[in-house]
Amino acid sequence: MAKLVAKTYGDALFELALEEDKVDVFVEETNGILQVLQENAELHKLMNHPKITKEEKNNVMEEIFKGRISEELTGFIHIIVTKDRYNEITYIFEYFLDKVKEYKNIGLAYVSAAVELNETQKKELMNRLLQITKYKQIDIVYSVDTALIGGMVIRIGDRVIDSSIRTKLYEMSKNLSKIQL
Repeated sequence: MAKLVAKTYGDALFELALEEDKVDVFVEETNGILQVLQENAELHKLMNHPKITKEEKNNVMEEIFKGRISEELTGFIHIIVTKDRYNEITYIFEYFLDKVKEYKNIGLAYVSAAVELNETQKKELMNRLLQITKYKQIDIVYSVDTALIGGMVIRIGDRVIDSSIRTKLYEMSKNLSKIQL
């Protein structure tokens, strides 16, 4: 359900950003809103309290953001609160940001390697990923997973490139178990 809500509202915000020609402005403001929401756990408790009315919640959000973000985003937050979708606000804004990245051909890759990659390897990997994908730019999140033994696993969206030694050993053992002597 949260995914459907995030998609519906995120798509609406994206369309509004395109219509108003404020994609970059909305991205900057959305990142700021997300930062405020993450840093203030008390605000989250307040906004989810059942005894506080929607009108009071809207007043709180207006007090925080009015004059700091565009009128369109202030109105968008008002709609989210009025429709009882505040719990999904983070997912909505994250979906919007992902949609903008897709629109601008900016990819996101998760790379797990057995050892820490040096700067030259990271640069070569980025260049190779730019060659094999449609993206003009790729943001890469690196992590080290010693269980891979060697090689790396790359995830871009729903695609996975697995060149780890662990997977190759698993496939070999699977193939060897099929052989009858």
